[in-house]
Amino acid sequence: MSTITTHILDTALGKPATGVAVSLEQNSTEGWLPVAVGKTDLEGRVKELTPEPLTPGHYRLVAEIGDYFAAAGRDALYVSAQIDFVIAEAGSHYHLPFLISPWSWSTYRGS
Repeated sequence: MSTITTHILDTALGKPATGVAVSLEQNSTEGWLPVAVGKTDLEGRVKELTPEPLTPGHYRLVAEIGDYFAAAGRDALYVSAQIDFVIAEAGSHYHLPFLISPWSWSTYRGS
């Protein structure tokens, strides 16, 4: 079984992005099904997103960055940022951070 954590950093401000809604979904024959939801804490982290370890499969992690920027009165291009990924084998930890700004976002597999 695998676990997921995330961290969102606002690179334009050089600070953690707090209060960002994050959801985890799994792709199935019925489409995308919700697995878990959370919000980033004061450090920009969602430490325990997965209530149970995840089985192998196709997942996506979605951060509602448009709401985050709008709440601060900042214009932004993107409404959400998505990491679409596959867990091939059970047992790994996946730390999937977002680096965001009003006009871009990126990701990488952290540790």
